[in-house]
Amino acid sequence: MNIAGYLFISPWIIKFLTLNAGAMLASFGISLFKTDFFTTFEFIGLKNYTRLFSDPLFWKSLSVTAYYAFGMVPLALVFSLVIALLLNQGIKLQGVYRVVYYLPSIVSGVAVAILWKYLLQPRWGLINQGLALVGIEGPKWLFSTTWAMPAFILMGVWAAGGNMLLYLAGLQGIPTDLYDAASIDGANAWHRFWRITLPMLTPTIYFNLIISIIGAWQIFTQSFIITAGGPDNSTLTMVLLLYRKGFQQFHFGYASAIAWVLFAIVMLLTVLVVRSSEAWVYYAGEVRG
Repeated sequence: MNIAGYLFISPWIIKFLTLNAGAMLASFGISLFKTDFFTTFEFIGLKNYTRLFSDPLFWKSLSVTAYYAFGMVPLALVFSLVIALLLNQGIKLQGVYRVVYYLPSIVSGVAVAILWKYLLQPRWGLINQGLALVGIEGPKWLFSTTWAMPAFILMGVWAAGGNMLLYLAGLQGIPTDLYDAASIDGANAWHRFWRITLPMLTPTIYFNLIISIIGAWQIFTQSFIITAGGPDNSTLTMVLLLYRKGFQQFHFGYASAIAWVLFAIVMLLTVLVVRSSEAWVYYAGEVRG
C-alpha cells in the first residue's frame, strides 16, 4: 500500500467526507420527497425521477447542455493545444502572450459574461462591427435561437487558458532527445508532431478532456447572467433549470432529482473516457502487451 500517496490526498478525503458526502446523501434523500422546506414534506419515492421523463423543459435543457458540451469541449481542446504549440516555440514576448491567453480562465465568470454580452450585441457589439468592416452581416447572436448556443461555445473556447497552461507543461516535459533522434532519421515537423508530440501529450489531453467534460455539463453563469435561458429556452441548461425549480419555484425535491440525473450523466461520460484511455493514452516507460 502506498501510504505516502494516501497522505498526500488525505486533505481532500477529509474535506469530501466532512463537507461533500453528507450533502450529497441529503440531496438524494430530498429527491425522494415533494417539498418546499416550508409547508410540504411528502415522501413520493421515485416520482420526481419519473416526472423528469415527461417534462419537456427537462429534455430541452438536456439537449441544450449536450449541444454545448459536445460542441465546446473538442473545440477548446484543439484551440488550446494549437496556442500551446505556438507559445512553446521560444518567440519574442512569449511570457506576455502566455499571460494574455491564460487570464480569461481566471477572470470572474460574471465579469466575463457581462463582457461578452456587450461584445455580442447585434447592432453595436465589437464582433459584429468587426464583421461589418469586411462586408459580413453578423448574426443576432444572443437574440437568436440559432446563434445563442454557438455564442456560448465561443465564450467557452475563449476561456481555454487553463488547458493551454497544462499543455505547455506537458510539452516542456517531452525529452528533446526524441526530437533530435527523429530529425536525424529524416522526420519532418509534421511527422514529429504525430509520432512524438501527440502521443507524449495524451496524458495531458486525457486530464483536460475529463475536466472539460465535467465543467461543460455544469454550465450556468452564462445562461443565467446573459440570456436567462432565452431566447425561447434555447440556452436553458440543466443547472439553470435546477436553479429555477429549486430556488425560484421551491420544488427542492424535483431540483434534487435533476441534480442526480446530471451527476449520473457526468459520471457515465467520465467512466467512458477512463475506460477508453487504455486504448489511446500513452505513459512514458509504459510497456504494453
